[in-house]
Amino acid sequence: MDNGNSGFSPSGLRRMRDALARHVDSGKIPGLVALVSRGDQTHVEAIGTTRHDGGTPMRRDTIFRMASTSKPVAMAAAMALVDECRLRLDDPVEPWLPELADRRVLRRLDGPLEDTVPARRPITVRDLLSSTFGLGVDLTALGSPIMNAVFGSGVFTQGAEPAPEPDEWMRRLGTLPLTHQPGERWQYHISHDVLGVLVARVTGQPFETFLRERVLDPLGMGDTGFHVPAGKIDRLPPSYAPDPRTGEFHVWDEPASGQYSQPPAFPSGGGGLVSTVDDYLAYFRMLLNHGTHGTERILSRPAVELMTTNRLTPEQQAARDTMARNNVHVSFGQGLHGGWGFGMAVRTYRGDYASIGQFGWDGGTGTTAYADPDKRLVGILLTQIGMTTPDSARLIHDFWTTLYQAIDD
Repeated sequence: MDNGNSGFSPSGLRRMRDALARHVDSGKIPGLVALVSRGDQTHVEAIGTTRHDGGTPMRRDTIFRMASTSKPVAMAAAMALVDECRLRLDDPVEPWLPELADRRVLRRLDGPLEDTVPARRPITVRDLLSSTFGLGVDLTALGSPIMNAVFGSGVFTQGAEPAPEPDEWMRRLGTLPLTHQPGERWQYHISHDVLGVLVARVTGQPFETFLRERVLDPLGMGDTGFHVPAGKIDRLPPSYAPDPRTGEFHVWDEPASGQYSQPPAFPSGGGGLVSTVDDYLAYFRMLLNHGTHGTERILSRPAVELMTTNRLTPEQQAARDTMARNNVHVSFGQGLHGGWGFGMAVRTYRGDYASIGQFGWDGGTGTTAYADPDKRLVGILLTQIGMTTPDSARLIHDFWTTLYQAIDD
């Protein structure tokens, strides 16, 4: 890694720790692990405990459910196939995903599922990579027939019930109309799960197997995967979804008996990974190093540039920005970056302390991971408090504010 930039000021790091500790001391965040890295300096804070009523202390190697912070890492499997010309950006996906052939598109976003028109063109690989294939989780349309169908059919893979195995999941997805024409509008989440199925069908391997062989193992990401083996389950804290009205802690997922204690039927590229701060540091350092890890190349430089550069048209970007701003009461300010690359947000305007060009993403279980090419900076903060209340989002905002003020040039 280029060590041309300096690291952090000791006083700035103390202010960051104090800010993080205040959130834990409030009783609303049981514990956290934060990692910041710049140049040759890496600093880790592990504060609090693994349960809201005590438990073991948080440690640097505590394993967390990454939720949507899975997206940047899972995307690398698809980009490896683009590098090898086993996938081409503008090829239709129908040869591998026949369930997505002959799509129908809703006339109106809030209309009945039967009121459709034909799709103007096939869905392409590029559409999936950029989250513009025509269907996604739309917070502006909650309660509409199509969103009710997405949640009710099990197509949304981050719900309370586990998703079915990939072929059945694709069958269910294929029964739904699109909400927008392919390539027309950026939409959240579902495309990343489709990409996992696409990778598996192109390679003839389970998605996790290919991701592990091509990305996780070469980067030494031994604690990253779609479940936690029995020998490591003691490092996974429970995940909480606090009551939105009272803040009372409700367990969303227990470690030993929960959904991450065994391999899932559907490995979700959109939100199914577990990981640690050091594993994610290895991944984001690879992106900052244009696809290399030590002497090994994981992805080509152009692949990384495609992933980490805004891919949205001005119209798509305006729609995404409007959606984020109009739903700030749901997202608690997350998602206000402007742009989107392949698998991650790309900051296109200076809306807070972060630099333009910063890339990465957040997760609904209280996780955040970004890299900043301008500052040669990586920041990762992991908690187990879901964003049913604003508490973990406020912690994330304070983490990034205090991290940037700690930069010492």
